[in-house]
Amino acid sequence: MAEKKGNNKKKLKKKEPTPSDIMKMEIAEELGLTDKVEKLGWGGLTAKETGRIGGLMTAKKKKRKK
Repeated sequence: MAEKKGNNKKKLKKKEPTPSDIMKMEIAEELGLTDKVEKLGWGGLTAKETGRIGGLMTAKKKKRKK
């Protein structure tokens, strides 16, 4: 008889959010996109929404450097 092997599925560990991840989520919240991100993930956003988040992140990072 064949031996049954244990469940080989890897357990996914949640990675610690980076400062950029935190900023991205804060901006998504400001734009009212939190529910959409939680439901569909970042890939569920439109190019326009993603671009808006990226643009605001860039502006905030530039402002911090000053």
